[in-house]
Amino acid sequence: MIRTRPPGRSFASDNLAGAHPAILAALSAANEGHALPYGADDHTRRLEDEMCRLFDHDVIIRPVFGGTGANVVALGCALAPGEAVACSAVAHIAVDEAGAPERLLGAKLIGLPHVSGKISVDAVSALSGLRGSQHHAPAGALSLTQATEMGTLYTIPEIQTLAEAAHALDMRVHMDGARIANAVAALGGDRRTLRDMTVGAGVDLLSFGGTKNGIFFGELVVFFDRKLAEHSLNLRKQMTQLPSKMRFVSAQYLALIEDDLFIKLAHQSNLRAADLYHAVSDISELNMHAAPQVNSLFPTLAPGVKKALQDWSFFWDWDPSSGLCRWMTAWDTTADDVETFAAGVRECLVAQP
Repeated sequence: MIRTRPPGRSFASDNLAGAHPAILAALSAANEGHALPYGADDHTRRLEDEMCRLFDHDVIIRPVFGGTGANVVALGCALAPGEAVACSAVAHIAVDEAGAPERLLGAKLIGLPHVSGKISVDAVSALSGLRGSQHHAPAGALSLTQATEMGTLYTIPEIQTLAEAAHALDMRVHMDGARIANAVAALGGDRRTLRDMTVGAGVDLLSFGGTKNGIFFGELVVFFDRKLAEHSLNLRKQMTQLPSKMRFVSAQYLALIEDDLFIKLAHQSNLRAADLYHAVSDISELNMHAAPQVNSLFPTLAPGVKKALQDWSFFWDWDPSSGLCRWMTAWDTTADDVETFAAGVRECLVAQP
């Protein structure tokens, strides 16, 4: 039994954290009075203007309910009939969305080989062999996850090169940005970094995530290629992703991007993950050999240690066959949470034979 008190906040996922006070205040303010539904409200109009300024580009936005919905709507707009989606074999759309793209879009997902979640240019170029045959579904979209499911980052030059390879094969480039703010905080920490890794690198459309970074609910589909948004209104409705009271999604994002709050919160999350790594990296049994790039760590734990720690302060397995687990920090993780969790890890390991 671990005698150290459990931390006040979980290290299971950044998705467990509540909403930031600025977001709650924005929701409360948006709740005053009546507003037209389905995106005809002032908050949504203002948000599209602000997103154009954020990306320094003439974008179209489509607020939706959640991350899976954002990915499905975005990919539906990116695909022509009969086309497939190429993605990492460990991509969220391929592993953790219960087959939503296949079922709702009727589109095959082509899982590409990866190194720590990252796709290579060679893997994209190899897709050329699928084109021109009625027996194969050609890849019409390449979906990149930034940051990846393995907690790694594509550099801006890597995204540019991948986008060029995809465009050379007439593919559109989608970015799953569930943790886009963490990537921005890690690779530069300003708006220019966001622009350079998305529209500046050749990304055509983006799923802009906020629920893992301080908001209550809702995600955005951001179209950099405005032509891809041609059928987005109807498709969003068909995919059951049209919020009636859209002002409540839009108001949150207005607060999130004001004064770059989304980057500040992600920086806090990344920093706490680095603190946790440095607090336990000397424990060889964890097999962690490099500091995290964003807000996730992947220790290896023996079965007895893992169960004791999960019973004390829950976190999820990542690969049960190898004992790989995932620890994540959130925007509200404190230094005391890190210190307490690290103390519990040490106590548990020392107690094991």
